[in-house]
Amino acid sequence: MERNAASSRPAAAAKIMLIDDDKSLHVLMRRILEGSGYRFCGAQDGASGLEMLVQEKPDLLILDVMMPGMNGFEVCRRMREGGRRIPVIFLSAKGDIVDKSIGFNAGGDDYVVKPFSSDELLLRVQAHLRRHRDDLAFAKAVSREGSSKTGDLEIRFNSYEAYLRGRPLNLTAKEFEILALLAANPGQVFTRGQIYEHIWGSDSTVDESSITVFIRKIREKIEDNPSQPKYLLTVWRVGYKFVERV
Repeated sequence: MERNAASSRPAAAAKIMLIDDDKSLHVLMRRILEGSGYRFCGAQDGASGLEMLVQEKPDLLILDVMMPGMNGFEVCRRMREGGRRIPVIFLSAKGDIVDKSIGFNAGGDDYVVKPFSSDELLLRVQAHLRRHRDDLAFAKAVSREGSSKTGDLEIRFNSYEAYLRGRPLNLTAKEFEILALLAANPGQVFTRGQIYEHIWGSDSTVDESSITVFIRKIREKIEDNPSQPKYLLTVWRVGYKFVERV
């Protein structure tokens, strides 16, 4: 499970935590992760792991499923109940689909079966950290509390709802997220690439050109005349911006 020396190092020193009762795995995981530029911390049982989560505040958790006392599923469930939203990658010697479904239902984000390739593990760690960072960026971008009212358009950020003259608009989740991103930053121009990064994440395979289609669909729902929009404007050869109206 040697790391590929050509693999890219993370831009920031994210902290990765391992909870596993196998001491030799801690030694190996520390070597793999620290060798790739990450910080590492670890616990060998679920109870001490939950305590360490509070103290260390890791950016990602790698969690063994089968441990004495409290198993990994229960650790994940308690962590989620405590409000911590960091990515969780389960480790298990089992590839059983039933175990996987339990793990995802407990709040896990991914599942790696032992023995695993260090290259594959690092790719998954990088992808989940990137996606989590993108999610945080989007949350910050639309961090307005409550609702925003401009002209005849009302946007309720927390409930994913939009209204035109009091009539609810049937926006899809992605349509709403794009609208919310722009409306939370009135006057700021977003390129298609920036919208793509905020909404889908940099590791997504969604075609960036699909942003144009989403903008058209949003306009059809929020504008009286989609061909002459007053809220969602195009900045020629740059991107899109939201304009507040009286």
